[in-house]
Amino acid sequence: MVFPTLIGGFMYFSNIGVDATQVQRPPNGHQDNAWKGIIVDTLGLNTLSGLDARHHIHGNTNPRAVVENGAMVMTGGSGIRVTDEDGKQYIEGLAGLWCASLGFNEERLVVAAEKQMRELPYYHGFFGRAPVPTIKLAAKLAEITPEGIEKFFFACSGSEAIDTAIKMVWYFNNSKGRPAKKKIISRQNSYHGVTVAGASLTRIPINQDGFDLPIERFLQIGGSHFYRYGEVGETEEAFVARRATELEQLIQDEGPDTIAAFFAEPVQGAGGVLPPAKGYFDAIQPILKKYDILFVVDEVICGFGRTGNLFGSETYNLRPDIMTMAKGLSASYQPISAVGITQDVFEGIQELGDQKGAFGHGFTYGGHPVAAAVALEAQNIYQERDIVGHVRAIAPVFQARLNALSEHHLVGETRGVGLLGAVEMVADKATKERFDPSLGLGVKVFDEAKKNGLLFRNADDQLLFCPPLIVTENDVNEIFDILQHALDRVSANL
Repeated sequence: MVFPTLIGGFMYFSNIGVDATQVQRPPNGHQDNAWKGIIVDTLGLNTLSGLDARHHIHGNTNPRAVVENGAMVMTGGSGIRVTDEDGKQYIEGLAGLWCASLGFNEERLVVAAEKQMRELPYYHGFFGRAPVPTIKLAAKLAEITPEGIEKFFFACSGSEAIDTAIKMVWYFNNSKGRPAKKKIISRQNSYHGVTVAGASLTRIPINQDGFDLPIERFLQIGGSHFYRYGEVGETEEAFVARRATELEQLIQDEGPDTIAAFFAEPVQGAGGVLPPAKGYFDAIQPILKKYDILFVVDEVICGFGRTGNLFGSETYNLRPDIMTMAKGLSASYQPISAVGITQDVFEGIQELGDQKGAFGHGFTYGGHPVAAAVALEAQNIYQERDIVGHVRAIAPVFQARLNALSEHHLVGETRGVGLLGAVEMVADKATKERFDPSLGLGVKVFDEAKKNGLLFRNADDQLLFCPPLIVTENDVNEIFDILQHALDRVSANL
């Protein structure tokens, strides 16, 4: 069976392993039978891959590549490893999708889910009602989130949390009698989800192209990645000053009374694991305060220990008005997300909600008691096992092995913080010129690593890593031994 690179490079799939332009389309009027024929001939109709190709639409994937090659079917997991249908094990170097922070067989989370399923398997938070675990989780988050974040709204995904934050920003400004203050700024290469509003904030082309996005009210400024966006001869300090000036100029050009919020990840994840230039947020935050612009920090990837602090906001001294959280909130054993807000933002929402009769927003499964119970237990585990302390102990080994790859002649930059890391391959170290995309080097490195039992993510020629937080020093060395071998193999065949 042939597997495409569905896990390593799900963002950029024109080179997934099958050239989508070479997959023949069936004749008009015969699409269904023709595609069924392809599936039967190449995958076998009754195989899991065949059933998947026939019935399952994958996210962030070239759909024709799946029909032609089938999916990589995963059947189990233990620790930091997952197992495919053929029994082969892989280190999950991206923790699934930046999220399986406690690995793949944490029994305490299973028990927490089962216990809550027996006590109260479902209830909602509408009409002033609430299940017990949801209340306790909100109280727990109030204890551990940055100072000032006090109130919490629950949803099911990071994208839903982002959309909720956007609506709260607009609702808040309406409560203040500022109907024009609605525009929202995000950065180049940012990722804030794929719902209509979230994808309008996201500034990665594949998430907007073809969807008529972004919608109105969403503005973009340049990225904060000094290696890629710094000008020739420019110091990092000068780069930060230029980016701050550009932000303030945009605000003045658009009109301060029209700019409502600035959204940012502490470290940009899906855009390429891009830590901010030194001093970037220190320069940005006073500008936001000056023009009364809400600062929304997207902690969906960075939250719950990933950067070596409980939140990326602590790592970079961020003072959010609104925070979004997901992924590590429950170690992704259950789908749950949260939006945390300050008392000031809540009072605006409360005031307008009282005028309207209700805060007319919510999700059927938001704050689901089973998800909340699992998330609460995940927080207990993080604290009892000092997961943040473990990350701090392992991160120097992880970052040292990562940075050692900067000497490889295919590599232009390595970067990271905590247990986040990226390797960016370039054709010319001096000019930072990228390789011709048609070479598909990122996919080739991924495929070589996969042969030896390592999964990660390639975004074009950027190799991204975010292993479960429970990795050991031996695990880290195995990850980078495999990656080094893969880079050497691809280099030898280039």
